[in-house]
Amino acid sequence: MSRVRIRLVTAVLAAALAVGAPSAVAYAAPAARQQARHLQSAETIRQIPLQGAVNVRDLGGYRTYTGGRVRQGLVYRSDALSKLTAADITTVAALGLTKVVDFRIPMELQYDGADRLPAGLAPTSRPISDLGLYGTLVGAIATGDPVKQEQMLGGGRAEAYMRDIYRTFVTGPENRAQFAATVREIADAGQGPVLYHCTSGKDRTGWLSYVLLRSLAVPEGAAAEDYLASNTFRGAYDAQVRAGLKQSGRMQNPDLLIPLQEVRQDYLDAATAQIGADYGGFYGYLTEGLGLDLRTLAKLQAKLVR
Repeated sequence: MSRVRIRLVTAVLAAALAVGAPSAVAYAAPAARQQARHLQSAETIRQIPLQGAVNVRDLGGYRTYTGGRVRQGLVYRSDALSKLTAADITTVAALGLTKVVDFRIPMELQYDGADRLPAGLAPTSRPISDLGLYGTLVGAIATGDPVKQEQMLGGGRAEAYMRDIYRTFVTGPENRAQFAATVREIADAGQGPVLYHCTSGKDRTGWLSYVLLRSLAVPEGAAAEDYLASNTFRGAYDAQVRAGLKQSGRMQNPDLLIPLQEVRQDYLDAATAQIGADYGGFYGYLTEGLGLDLRTLAKLQAKLVR
């Protein structure tokens, strides 16, 4: 069997495993499962410590169903890089990045600023819709009115908003096209290390990371843990933001923002349920939704799994 055919078969098997194979962790007792997840996360999640960004990580290190491990040093996920210090830029330069993909929409760039990157590296703008979340958030804070803020974000409305956003990662043709273009670039054997990011590095970035890991046959539980880890990396920073808003008088109850600041399993579940409804499963989302052919999936495996 030719090497190309072997890779194609591997991709098919990996996708099937990513969809249907049971995780050993998933069948453990609750206490054991929690401990196993903690140990797995401690072993595999590698943060890149920076002063101007708090959620920068190497996506490598995870074990796969096929007995491999995702290579480190090839794919990075991040929050916005607009506040990097000179020392941060030196650290980022050492990663050897050849491409930075920015999923932020124009309004986010307007408020937060463009990425600060090493010389010779320019971001590729690939905006993915947030369903107006950023504008809603800015508008809610700008009112300074606790009644309006409660009306806009309270009573489960913020959580519902987030679930709607995640569904559009699956239903939105333009969103799917942006994610797919990034996956194809990552799969390209001639493409060096890639970093992709949004504002907080947790939703659009978190979803693509989840998709990538599952397409590489990383167990669903481990891919979900990588997604949920944003709460750990962003927790202290987000709490400072809420404290600052309360101290400034702009929000009486800044805890209204918590559902928007956090990642949650039910947000992820909203997207995966949409995958089931629209494509019958994860493999259908990869091939029909994102338009990734078997050769691309095989290239992804060959490049990113050792």
